[in-house]
Amino acid sequence: MRGIKCQNRRSRMKRGGRDNDHNSSEEGTAEKSKKMRTTNEHFQTCDWGNLLPDIILHVFKYLPLLDRAHASQVCRSWNQVFHMPDLWRCFEFELNQPATSYLKATHPELIKQIIKRHSNHLQYVSFKVDSSKESAEAACDILSQLVNCSLKTLGLISTARPSFMDLPKSHFISALTVVFVNSKSLSSLKIDDTPVDDPSLKVLVANNSDTLKLLKMSSCPHVSPAGILCVADQCHGLRELALNYHLLSDELLLALSSEKHVRLEHLRIDVVSENPGQTHFHTIQKSSWDAFIRHSPKVNLVMYFFLYEEEFDPFFRYEIPATHLYFGRSVSKDVLGRVGMTCPRLVELVVCANGLRPLDEELIRIAERCKNLSAIGLGECEVSCSAFVEFVKMCGGRLSQLSIMEEVLIPDQKYSLEQIHWEVSKHLGRVWFPDMMPTW
Repeated sequence: MRGIKCQNRRSRMKRGGRDNDHNSSEEGTAEKSKKMRTTNEHFQTCDWGNLLPDIILHVFKYLPLLDRAHASQVCRSWNQVFHMPDLWRCFEFELNQPATSYLKATHPELIKQIIKRHSNHLQYVSFKVDSSKESAEAACDILSQLVNCSLKTLGLISTARPSFMDLPKSHFISALTVVFVNSKSLSSLKIDDTPVDDPSLKVLVANNSDTLKLLKMSSCPHVSPAGILCVADQCHGLRELALNYHLLSDELLLALSSEKHVRLEHLRIDVVSENPGQTHFHTIQKSSWDAFIRHSPKVNLVMYFFLYEEEFDPFFRYEIPATHLYFGRSVSKDVLGRVGMTCPRLVELVVCANGLRPLDEELIRIAERCKNLSAIGLGECEVSCSAFVEFVKMCGGRLSQLSIMEEVLIPDQKYSLEQIHWEVSKHLGRVWFPDMMPTW
């Protein structure tokens, strides 16, 4: 009997516990419903038009332009925020023709509104144009109307073929000069693949010599060595420069090494030949490179080579301070051997093609001499598995990027393709596999 009573008591306690839990759950649900009703009532009664402009401005900064434009139609105060200068400091004009591009273009009506109401607010501007001449002309038309703005950065970007080169030079120069004259604090200028010339660079220097820090102007055929030298002589704050090799000279390196000039941080040089044997490549004196690296010991010297094998003779004959080398066409064993002997500061090496002669000795030499090498990429080349393992062993864990196509590695008596990834992974201190060509 006592046992039965205890069981009944426990049963009642369990039922009571369940009843209490059920009651607590109902109370919690009721409380949540009450809070939701209160919140909804708050949103319904809240006057969104009276939110502080700073709050609306902060939200608008995170919205895409189209969403921002739609939000500006909610009320007058939001529309006023939409036109605040802070939202128009930075703008990218996308100019595309439906017949030549699938990308969306900036609407013509929006362009008119920007020029009418916000041209004096613009500071960081870029133009992305497709391969059509019409898009490049539209970019120049906009530039020529920016008479009331003082830009800090300007970028002219051709997403496909360099369409700015199709324009009459005088038309392009006239539009660009408007920006150079009215912008007294231009610090960054990217004008690759454009018909800019020496006189327009003089206008740039006359108005922005104290503020210019970055200049990228690769593939600008109308600029002479004297034109870029004028920039280096007067823009002593220049820290980044990109140009073609034909503009590089001993005088330019010495100007960049003068006491008045700040230490250069990044120098990119494109060495390009369109037709084999038709381009003469001059030699830069070793003393000029030495003076340059003494003045800017931490500079990144990036060199892109698009040459034919017989055109490499003037290069890598003595030590140069290159840190990044990219070979876009086939390069001989001899040239890669000279790279190992003349580029002790090398950090990154990319070889797209070499041929059918193994690069075993050349890779080992590069590992021995280039103590800062941390990234390498090999495309259509050949390296024995044993030599590659030895190369990785010598470089060790400092190889943060190792991009090698599987077809590059040649199995030998010591290592097969199945074995090599284990050995390489061991020396790198992380799992590594060679890159594989997609099979589709």
